[in-house]
Amino acid sequence: MSRKRLALGLDSSTQSLSAIVIDIDTAEKCFAHSLDYRADARLNGFGIGEDYILPPREEGEAEQPPLMYLASLDAMFTDMREAGVALENIIAINTSGQQHGHVYLNRDADMLLGQLTNTDGGTPPLQTLLKDAFSYPNAPIWMTANTVVQANRVRETVGGKAEMINLSGSDAPLRFTGAGVRRVAEQYPEHYAATAKIQLISSFIPAVLTGNVNVPIDYGNGCGMSLMNYRSKTWDSALLAATADGLTGGTKTLQSKLPALTRPDSIVGNLAAYYVEKYGFEERCAIIAGSGDNPQAKVPVAGDLLSLGTSFVNMVSTDGDTLDPEGFANAMYDGINRPFMFGCRTNGAMVWDAVRNHYGLSKEEYAPAEAALAQAAPGQFMTFWQPKTESFPVSGTFDLIRSVGQPILAEDYTGIIETSLAAVYIYSAVFTKQTQAPLFVTGGATDSPEIMRRVAGIWNRPTLPVEKGGAALGAAVAGVKALHDAANEHFDIEAFSTSVLKRGEPIQPFSEDVAAYHGEGKYLEKFREKYEQIIC
Repeated sequence: MSRKRLALGLDSSTQSLSAIVIDIDTAEKCFAHSLDYRADARLNGFGIGEDYILPPREEGEAEQPPLMYLASLDAMFTDMREAGVALENIIAINTSGQQHGHVYLNRDADMLLGQLTNTDGGTPPLQTLLKDAFSYPNAPIWMTANTVVQANRVRETVGGKAEMINLSGSDAPLRFTGAGVRRVAEQYPEHYAATAKIQLISSFIPAVLTGNVNVPIDYGNGCGMSLMNYRSKTWDSALLAATADGLTGGTKTLQSKLPALTRPDSIVGNLAAYYVEKYGFEERCAIIAGSGDNPQAKVPVAGDLLSLGTSFVNMVSTDGDTLDPEGFANAMYDGINRPFMFGCRTNGAMVWDAVRNHYGLSKEEYAPAEAALAQAAPGQFMTFWQPKTESFPVSGTFDLIRSVGQPILAEDYTGIIETSLAAVYIYSAVFTKQTQAPLFVTGGATDSPEIMRRVAGIWNRPTLPVEKGGAALGAAVAGVKALHDAANEHFDIEAFSTSVLKRGEPIQPFSEDVAAYHGEGKYLEKFREKYEQIIC
């Protein structure tokens, strides 16, 4: 009897390392596990606070200790072995990493990582073996917000916002890697000078798994650096020059610190001997290039995906040429190299929860809120509230504003839901193709028929609920595709994804709802007028 063939997806996120194992031949999830950096006793000694970052030295700084990522790998593989996972049956490992986060490796890193490939029975923890591999001790992550000067400098140097978007697909967000690298180089020139390679977290993990410091960065996460030309998928000379302007060594030195670029679903090597000897993995286990958490989460869904969580994330499939001229959304490639636009609205379901709480309902009390929604016809009420600074579209905070209706639950709850959804729809319209293809929707809101009804009406297309997958699952699915591609074997990723990530029944828009939302003088037009009056 042939042994099972398994694929492992790893997601190194802001708060945890998560793993999902799937059976390649049956598309079944065999194992799922997550290690919280603060809750796990093996990982909570690295100095991060309640927000999962190191105490910032200045406002807007957001960094984590790379040694924590290494310790989490050892802890995860230990737990998997103790849980009875047949590690020797895992033939592919693919990774996801929080986007934009990156590490700085020194000239000794090549030798130190190389030790993992020829270990002779000595297997100290990764954090011990690689503790001297870093030229800058911390990893700046996506929460970084102290790069205003650097991001503005890069944007202005390349010729302004329009050219920045045209080249990179995004408008120099503060969190993107290029601005972070420039700030580190300006503040700590000795650390920058000592840096031989800059790896994204998503490529650093494959580098550690293969024992190869030169593992390439994938196109999908490369999009989140403000250094890569979006269309050509190459390091862009103008973006590199703008980022390195005035830094020691200039453009040539910066480019020498960057690995090559590759497809996210390409095989970049085999698992190093360290893991074979210490945990019993198969030595021929393939390591995939990996990608960022958002590109990997998109993998199991070929169409447009709307995630209605604490924040809203809208991932819109594109032709690779369509961009957002306003710069609110970011152009990316997913974990199997398909182009899409990514927009994140911070004030999502967290504001819905706040409105329910305003009326004495807890986060778990959904029945009264659902009943209130059922009482209110779609397209009648508007309630606005932004407790947090918004990036989609860029705007500040403001307190609860009622433009229509009385302060009762049905009107306020309906109003806040519809304005939140309307904001995502309207500011995504410029890069969204008009289609009757289903809009995939995930998140807790899929349990609410009344919310899903409104999504269908606002988008004027069928909506299809999908269970929550996550980046680790997407990485595992992309890893399976990579294996088939390498063997020149046919692989129906849509059928496989449908098996591994369950779909619900499609919800068709009601004609009366579409009429209420769309058309001249209707809800969406009125919403935009009122909303832009508030945020301007």
